Amino acid sequence: MVAALIWIPLLVGLLAGLGGTEAQQTTLHPLVGRVFVHTLDHATFLRLPEHIAVPPTVRITYHAHLQGHPDLPRWLRYTQRSPYNPGFLYGTATPEDRGRQVIEVTAYNRDSFDTTRQRLVLLIGDPEGPRLPYQAEFLVRSHDVEEVLPSTPAHRFLTALAGLWEPGELQLLNITSALDRGGRVPLPIEGRKEGVYIKVGSASPFSTCLKMVASPDSHARCAQGQPPLLSCYDNLAPHFRVDWCNVSLVDKSVPEPVDEVTTPGDGILEYDPFFCPPTEATAQEFLADFLVTLLLPLLVALLLTLLLAYVMCCRREGRLKRDLATSDIQMVHHYTIHGNTEELRQMAASREVPRPLSTLPMFNVRTGQRLPPRVDSAQVPLILDQH
Repeated sequence: MVAALIWIPLLVGLLAGLGGTEAQQTTLHPLVGRVFVHTLDHATFLRLPEHIAVPPTVRITYHAHLQGHPDLPRWLRYTQRSPYNPGFLYGTATPEDRGRQVIEVTAYNRDSFDTTRQRLVLLIGDPEGPRLPYQAEFLVRSHDVEEVLPSTPAHRFLTALAGLWEPGELQLLNITSALDRGGRVPLPIEGRKEGVYIKVGSASPFSTCLKMVASPDSHARCAQGQPPLLSCYDNLAPHFRVDWCNVSLVDKSVPEPVDEVTTPGDGILEYDPFFCPPTEATAQEFLADFLVTLLLPLLVALLLTLLLAYVMCCRREGRLKRDLATSDIQMVHHYTIHGNTEELRQMAASREVPRPLSTLPMFNVRTGQRLPPRVDSAQVPLILDQH
């Protein structure tokens, strides 16, 4: 009763604190077809003064979901390497996602058990500027996905890739972890990374170097374990280790041909003088086919049964033929052994000599007691009857 009286004020205070805490609201503007990255920083949720830095030992985890739904929208992903690192919301919106979406984020302080909520209002719209019909996707094996989500490494990747592309502005279209594309979790060895797919778009066409890397001849060399055809200098190395065997190029500058729309008809075939379907079907007899299908296997089975019965029952040699084929010396030897065995059994059954005292179970090793034998096994035959 006392414990209940103590816990009731605490619960009331906690609920009052949660109800009085207003969630922070931030408005963001993602663009359709462009990568969107939002960092969930510890300082934003701890509400510390500007002159106070976030302690490095603070552990905070996040949970994000679409308002009114238990999970994020299909185009948005969340990742966080550890509670000591910031979290990231990233993805690429599609034309179907155009509009307003509200993401609710809850931060959990694992040390003080405080919770802080934040509401992200996403106003998804169309991008401005020219279209980006030339798109290329690269697999970077030297990084994890959260290592390229910040703006600094992403800008460094685009700057290095500009040397392999025709002059023009490059933009990030999508960033995906290799684990989401069927990759395996690397071994816990220093230097092993999960890998990340980076998709880049531009209004400028591909360079000759990129076209050669994505050519069928280059893929054939990769399938044989040989290095791909790379005719230019790798500007991405050594900061980014790109798997040039997994480079894919997409050219959307040429519109795809529109498929012809099929008009359904009324279901009646037009008159064709060369097509004359039969009007009546002639009667057919299937008795001969039935007999051949059913009786022929039965006849074969009967013949095999008779052959097996003849081999097993009509060709037995018998004991008389076996005894005649056995030599007399072998038969005398067999009967002598059999008779001696029977005589030993009879002698063992009729003996009355007591057993030696050393063989009697009079001394118990565990208890040390000396007891007379309860059962005299002297009458037990040495050779048991085997009949």
